Amino acid sequence: MSDEHEAVRDLLAAWAFGALDPAEEETVLTHLAGCESCAAEGARLRETVRLLDGPPPTAPAGRNNGALSLAPRTRPAVPRVAGHAAPYAAAVAGLRALLPELAGHWATPVVHDWDVHATVAHLLAADEPLAGLLGVDARVPPSPVEEGTPWEDAWNRRTADVIAHEHGRTPEETVADWGAQADALLGTPEARDAELAARAVLLMGMRLPIADHFLVRAFETWIHTDDIGRALGLAVPPPPDEHLGQLVRLAVRVLGLALGPTAPPVLFSVTGGEEWVLGSGDEPVQAELALEPVDFCRLVGGRYAPQTVPRGQNGDAAAVRNVLERAASLSWL
Repeated sequence: MSDEHEAVRDLLAAWAFGALDPAEEETVLTHLAGCESCAAEGARLRETVRLLDGPPPTAPAGRNNGALSLAPRTRPAVPRVAGHAAPYAAAVAGLRALLPELAGHWATPVVHDWDVHATVAHLLAADEPLAGLLGVDARVPPSPVEEGTPWEDAWNRRTADVIAHEHGRTPEETVADWGAQADALLGTPEARDAELAARAVLLMGMRLPIADHFLVRAFETWIHTDDIGRALGLAVPPPPDEHLGQLVRLAVRVLGLALGPTAPPVLFSVTGGEEWVLGSGDEPVQAELALEPVDFCRLVGGRYAPQTVPRGQNGDAAAVRNVLERAASLSWL
């Protein structure tokens, strides 16, 4: 497979969302004119985006038989960003599409001890570390942190402080600040330039390229949008396949690091996608584990218990359990 082909495949999801700069879009269109497989994939992704946009809502209060209607008139345009930031841009657009459904439901319990208002406030706090690193000013006054405080403790304190602060304001004010910070983050040079985003930085206990930290932000924004949708009885669509693949590959890399090179080797695969050997590379594979990509992401996001996530498995049950438990332990969402 040519380098050009691989490069265009990496851009297709962003192209489907209209999130490429003019030069990248020209590259994609030129390639699609001569590549049948990429043209078919591009058409499928464009259709996914069209379905996400959906018809205008007809039911009262924006409800449509329990399904979320992402109407074009309410779904903001996705900013033009590089491929690594396109999943975050799409996730932000997805939450914005849900906002009209939230009127009158801000006190509905969602996850942990958070209501809908607190969940959006949490996202405001969660985007802060990357936004601050890239020069975006915090929307909420900083919380005092003693030197040497573990990042988990500092993070828990910060999210609690932001939620408390936002509960003293209106939901509309919280949403406005969350949206302004997200827009500023997507407007940074690192959101538009893959070379700038290749720099590795330490955030939230993980040293990753900035590009991967944008994927972390996409992951968390989608997970909490889904949380809110479930709390309100609305079906929130998962990310498009290309974006979901980016999230899965990142989660697998982090899971592999967490398991380490001495864990019992397990052949892990996502349905319809790639496969990886997790754990030791010096021993024969002891088990096989297969999950649907959305289920895997929800497991890593703490939305499934290891023993309840739907899966296919065979071989050493203890080795599989080790992978599932370690995956579930990664969540701080």
